[in-house]
Amino acid sequence: MNLSNADMKGYLRRDGRKGIRNTLVIAYLVECAHHVAREIKSRFPGSPVQLIGFPGCYPNAYADRMMRALCTHPNVGAVLLVSLGCESFNRQRLLEHVTASGRAAALVGIQDKGGTKTSVEEGAAFVARALETLALQPQVSMDITEFVLGVVCGGSDATSGITANPSVGKAFDILVAAGGTAIFENTGEMIGLEDTMSRRGVTPELAAELKRAVEKAAKYHAVMGHGSFAPGNAEGGLTTQEEKSMGAYFKTGSAPISGMLKPCDSPHRKGLFLMDIVPDGEPRFGFPNPNDSSEIAELIASGAHCVLFTTGRGSVVGSAISPVLKICANPDTYRRMAEDMDVNAGRILEQQATVEDVGHEIMNKVAGLARGERSCSELLGHEEFSLGYKSFEPLGPSCLP
Repeated sequence: MNLSNADMKGYLRRDGRKGIRNTLVIAYLVECAHHVAREIKSRFPGSPVQLIGFPGCYPNAYADRMMRALCTHPNVGAVLLVSLGCESFNRQRLLEHVTASGRAAALVGIQDKGGTKTSVEEGAAFVARALETLALQPQVSMDITEFVLGVVCGGSDATSGITANPSVGKAFDILVAAGGTAIFENTGEMIGLEDTMSRRGVTPELAAELKRAVEKAAKYHAVMGHGSFAPGNAEGGLTTQEEKSMGAYFKTGSAPISGMLKPCDSPHRKGLFLMDIVPDGEPRFGFPNPNDSSEIAELIASGAHCVLFTTGRGSVVGSAISPVLKICANPDTYRRMAEDMDVNAGRILEQQATVEDVGHEIMNKVAGLARGERSCSELLGHEEFSLGYKSFEPLGPSCLP
């Protein structure tokens, strides 16, 4: 396949990045403002208006970075911030950050505006004006080298590591060879494979960082008393965390690992990157990622235009901001849940396709998203989003050699 001639289009942003969507994001800055934000969004059914937010009332540097990155993601064209008025989130700094990026932005403070109805009316007026402007924005050509692709897995079973995950690994190899950027995450599902994975680091220093990230995940899960292994995984035929890790590892493909990121860090070069999603320091805020939507949001915050989601037992989640493509590992699951699945990797088990075939099919689907096609989760209206508390230390130079 010739990805350089895939006729992909994007929306050019002031920082030079291009988005494959032109979404208006409504972001609430505390749970107390969630209802007002949702009411504003409800005024615009069928429009590219999506809802994200941070529920906490207390400050958190990670959540602040996440909101800054998400509100200026290349798939976002305009932003409405909805604040109660007494939360600790630095709403003015976020507004200034978004405005400086060249996007239309506004802040509605519920306490200042006099309550629910007036806040909804003012917010809806901004959204209506901004949507008119977004509709006039032209698209420009977009090359595969400008694409950032992420991957997660959820609802894994014994077929995941045989069909869907290796197929994504093949897609990643295609993308990286073409000059694009791929990000895989969940160091909790690399436990037992830290030596194997670290040998792919492009420098000895990076290799050591990759190994330490997995060891950190193992310690964190030990403290929490639960690893990345759910009852559904066992019901689907997986037997141990190590077996699940071996299957999950195949999502990474075979390219050298160019660097390690933490949520909101942007890849500094093209290539394959590991995202370390496990917080630094002593466990303080619970499980590293309580649900798949949290992982998806972190990949998007690091620039992913699209997130591949491999599943054996089935999942229906999508995401705000970036499309989610479902890669179904199990042919029986695909037959039951076909409307939610974009790619049937289970054909490999039935000897109707090879891993290479499905890898190319995935990349064709990715290119289609940049031509205006919609993923199944988009067509079904899925716009899930989840953001909580975490704590990270800045990356050192050995992570981005």
